[in-house]
Amino acid sequence: MAREPLTRERVLRAAVALADESGLDAVSMRGLSQVLGVVPMALYKHVANKDELLDGMVDAVIGEFETPGPELDWTAAVRARLLSARRAVLRHGWARRAIESRTRRTPAVLGYMDAVAGTFRRGGLSVDLTHHVMHALGNRIWGFSPELFDAPPGADAPPPTAEEQRAMVAEFARRFPHVLEIATAATGGDPTAAGQGCDEQFEFEFALDLLLDGVQRLHERGWRSG
Repeated sequence: MAREPLTRERVLRAAVALADESGLDAVSMRGLSQVLGVVPMALYKHVANKDELLDGMVDAVIGEFETPGPELDWTAAVRARLLSARRAVLRHGWARRAIESRTRRTPAVLGYMDAVAGTFRRGGLSVDLTHHVMHALGNRIWGFSPELFDAPPGADAPPPTAEEQRAMVAEFARRFPHVLEIATAATGGDPTAAGQGCDEQFEFEFALDLLLDGVQRLHERGWRSG
């Protein structure tokens, strides 16, 4: 059986599969050449360097985003686009990090941004309002929400004992009562499980719906920026 020729598409497919299996840090020109069974120099005929490889991998993920049907109104169409983007990003655990690392807007990136903006414009939103809405959505157009903080160092350390937990919760309650109140709301009131009950999908959709509802109200009012 003839071996599949080495093409840019095949290189990107292999890079995405390698990242899916072993994480983004495993993707290097040398490692990818070993997966493909070629010498590293063969890859440079299809991608100039690792940055271009990562750009192509992000483009491949964007290629999985679904286009909503024409029967949807603009709010439903935007919602469908962004939830499709989220599904694609969740399928590829490395994608968020790769997207956030990119500084160059490829045609695929620009095309997707144009499609999202175009959905607002076809819904009758002004250029002014669309401009500010795109800023407000931020990384949500790529299927993920901004995080306030990364996981703290030592997150994989052994859990504290029950006595240590009680002491920590008591001290936290004394110093930051409202933060603790919010953090325990999703855990049925168990303060030792604070922060473990958040449903990321729900939070993403809640924030998206909140933003789109606000945009609809501004649009109906004929809002203009200063």
